Amino acid sequence: MKKIIAQILKFGVVGFLAFLIDYSILFVLTEFAGIHYLVSGAISFTVSVIFNYIMSIIWVFEVKEDQNKVLQFLIFVILSIIGLLINQVVIWLLVEKLFIYYMVAKIVATAVVMVYNFITRKLIIERH
Repeated sequence: MKKIIAQILKFGVVGFLAFLIDYSILFVLTEFAGIHYLVSGAISFTVSVIFNYIMSIIWVFEVKEDQNKVLQFLIFVILSIIGLLINQVVIWLLVEKLFIYYMVAKIVATAVVMVYNFITRKLIIERH
């Protein structure tokens, strides 16, 4: 039980840092570069996923050592693309249908995707 709690805490730290990267890039690209929030969101999400992958492999999860690293990254990318789709749908619904400010919608979407990410990465990436 201690191991899973420690892992969740590490995942939270990495997730928080990835969120700061994601949120900052989203804001800068949308507000200062004039890029549509969904395009900015896809770019910022991608950058934060790369950071999250590196930190997850190095610090959070016990990685399957015998697994092909290219395959492992490919699986991570596929899971992240699904996470991006969830992210984009949640933001779009909140902004376009509920008229919530996109930066607030991003916080909600991040929370939803964070739960998805932990569960899928724990089940698929970590060695058992």
